[in-house]
Amino acid sequence: MNILVTGAKGFVGKNLCESLKNIRDGKDRTRPNLKIDNIFECDIDTPVETVDEFCATADFVFNLAGVNRPQNPEEFMQGNYGFLSSLLEALKKHNNTCPVMLSSSIQASCEGRYDSDYGRSKKAGEELLFKFAQESGAKALVYRFPNLFGKWCRPNYNSAVATFCNNIANNLPITISDPAIGLELLYIDDLVNGMLDALEGKEKRCEYPGTQAVPDPDGKYCFVPLTHKVTLGEIVDLLNTFRAQTSTLVMPEIPENSFAKKLYSTYLSYLPKEKISFPLKMNEDARGSFTELLKTEKCGQFSVNISKPGITKGQHWHNSKWEFFIVVSGKGLIQQRKIGTNEVINFEVSGDRIEAVHMLPGYTHNIINLSQTENLVTVMWANEQFDPEHPDTFFEVVE
Repeated sequence: MNILVTGAKGFVGKNLCESLKNIRDGKDRTRPNLKIDNIFECDIDTPVETVDEFCATADFVFNLAGVNRPQNPEEFMQGNYGFLSSLLEALKKHNNTCPVMLSSSIQASCEGRYDSDYGRSKKAGEELLFKFAQESGAKALVYRFPNLFGKWCRPNYNSAVATFCNNIANNLPITISDPAIGLELLYIDDLVNGMLDALEGKEKRCEYPGTQAVPDPDGKYCFVPLTHKVTLGEIVDLLNTFRAQTSTLVMPEIPENSFAKKLYSTYLSYLPKEKISFPLKMNEDARGSFTELLKTEKCGQFSVNISKPGITKGQHWHNSKWEFFIVVSGKGLIQQRKIGTNEVINFEVSGDRIEAVHMLPGYTHNIINLSQTENLVTVMWANEQFDPEHPDTFFEVVE
């Protein structure tokens, strides 16, 4: 299959092209029935003759080219309608009736605040493609995009999310006229998956009685049903929480398919190189060190403990707190004894055979480095964040 992508250097185009390349090169095996031979990438600087050549052999066209911020309003129609017209003429010239996907916009509804030159140019493009499909028999796939966000989106252009992510990641100021303003947002990976579905003939169809998509298997339009409705204030609050993570170590809840999860991935893609790594506080003494790695809002915290040769650490117990000890390097002995008894339970542990050992509530426990030459490195998870006001930790030797 030969795939033509116009607007290939843009935000959507770049993400789509990279996904197509991964499938073509066998790096992404999630779509085993999709066989890609060539990806024809076109952008504003691609010669007309080259576009014409691509149209001769394309088996599918993603038309993502468009104008968002022209110097003159007249350029909307030229960039959004004019280019599509030339593209369809080239397909017609070569008698190519392959499917054509068009990236339109919700603004093509031309209703209310969407009554603009940009919206009218997008609407004109839609009607042009529908007419071409009717006359040629080609399949038309028209997507009216809501607000998009994700990696590689250009900040300070036409995406508030990209601007907020970039500015907060780089400690730049942001301006919000009204935190209560709501947005409907579509994540780039969800969009690309929807477009790949279309490539396989599994697009989702809808109608637009207004500005909201209404699912309809026989609908005139196509859409990606998974969008997120959030306010500007909610976006900024989440981003400030993400920025603070390097100092608080607290990872907020990021459930599967949640807006928070997708926004966090987007935010990280805007980090400057000096923020990609950050130091952690190592609490060191003669026995070794203890470093908190990560805290979660509802699922405790992770730490790493380094014990020097021959050192014993722990010798305490908890009422309710419990932990996993996971030795990843070195050889050690973990001991536990139920409070009020004399029986000691021993666990020999080693980085050569990684396992997790429960530290049980009501059992005093320790960990001993059995080596006289090597450090013992233990990753630890506790079911709650450490609270110095209520540590739930009581000294008592195991034996």
